[in-house]
Amino acid sequence: MAILTIRKGKTVLSVPFEGTPKVSELTEKAGFALPHPCGGRGVCGKCAVDIEGALSPLTENEKRAGHRLSCQTRLLGDAILTLPEEKPEMVIETGFGSLNVSFAPMSGTVGAAVDIGTTTVVLRLYDLKTGAFLADASAVNPQTAIAADVMGRIGAAKEGKLSLLSGLIRDCIRSLRNEAVTKAGLTPDAVDRYVLTGNTTMLYLLTGRDPDCLSHAPFRADTLFGEEWEFDGVPAYLPRCMSAFVGADISTAVLASGMTEKNETALLCDIGTNGEIALFKNGKLYVSSTAAGPAFEGAGISCGCGGVPGAIDRVTVTEGGLGVHVIGEGKATGICGSGLIDAVACYLDTEIIDETGSIDGDTTLADGVAPNQKDIRAVQLAKAAIAAGIKTLLEVSGTKEEEIGTLCIAGGFGSHLNIASAVRIGLIPGALGAVARPIGNAALAGAVTLMLDASSVGTLNAFAESAEAVNLGGNPAFNENYMEQMLFPFED
Repeated sequence: MAILTIRKGKTVLSVPFEGTPKVSELTEKAGFALPHPCGGRGVCGKCAVDIEGALSPLTENEKRAGHRLSCQTRLLGDAILTLPEEKPEMVIETGFGSLNVSFAPMSGTVGAAVDIGTTTVVLRLYDLKTGAFLADASAVNPQTAIAADVMGRIGAAKEGKLSLLSGLIRDCIRSLRNEAVTKAGLTPDAVDRYVLTGNTTMLYLLTGRDPDCLSHAPFRADTLFGEEWEFDGVPAYLPRCMSAFVGADISTAVLASGMTEKNETALLCDIGTNGEIALFKNGKLYVSSTAAGPAFEGAGISCGCGGVPGAIDRVTVTEGGLGVHVIGEGKATGICGSGLIDAVACYLDTEIIDETGSIDGDTTLADGVAPNQKDIRAVQLAKAAIAAGIKTLLEVSGTKEEEIGTLCIAGGFGSHLNIASAVRIGLIPGALGAVARPIGNAALAGAVTLMLDASSVGTLNAFAESAEAVNLGGNPAFNENYMEQMLFPFED
């Protein structure tokens, strides 16, 4: 029997194996999940590894990447894998504005509200007798090691990894709960209520439900939740989703925004790996979702990274060229989503790229950080998906941009987004820039609202059940808008 020796710092682990497994299969088995944003297709290059021994020949993807990739390399015999030390922790958005709730909590003593995002997971702990905030904790969603987006994870589930995906997120929630109760001076068994929000796929994977129905036409979920569940023997409420791809996270975000309670036309966008959009007009809610891809999270970008120390998160035009701000104020090691949007806006203003996205200049922001042509195209694809989704929803509802009184930008990425840069690259329609406001982690805020005010469950269910879900897949208007929005706005 052959042995894969895994070295990580002072840790040395021997993993016996038979056959010719991929390196990624054994690292998962050993508890060292590596990032596979592209779902293991070998195209992102993010799972590059330092390995030597009896290995399969280089694949074409590995030749292009210039490294061995854990999702491509097969073990033919004994080998030694050296893993790097832990990377700096990502800066995760855990906050939101003040809550406007009538205190009538769900049953329990200590409650945990959890937002299961595609990229990050955040938990907030509350005293259900007083409504007092106790502690919070956050982490990168461990499922990102399997695939960066929901379709990649659905594909992995269909390939037999549903139990793995379910176990990863459940263990993550337990870990965050334990971290939060320790901060609050409590024990894990003090938590006797959960509210768990997330997109439809995340809730399927959490509950171990087969997501196959979400992977093919007509894309109809066989459940939209809105029900009590049980997590580790504790009551857990799963808020109602609005469609297969407009999940409970948008339901709770809409609830937290208060947009359905106001007498104005309002738009809500959660800009991330999945771009969800909600429009409220004349008492009716329209919702939609579009696949933006992981570019805004820094994944799939040659020099991309999350919001970690060393990430460029701001770029400006200066007299000497381009100036950058680095999280942690140290040396730049990559660029995160907000910095990438700024960079593209600055490239346009300085004519380093033109409206077609073609590069005609030096894109270098720091040593080793220079977005390439493929990266610019990834931004174009992502921003076109969001912008076309907004435009299509406005057309379906018969709404002009000038009618929008408020644009709520939800999510961690939105909290750090430079609105002017988003308008400059065409991510946000120009007329909406003046009414845009970030609202933080609104999905989590809505989950907290449900937990602290049980009567708000009825409010959420009412608008979620009556919402009109606009399907953009195969929609001729969306396709036309998408092609139009591929270009960057032209400015004289």
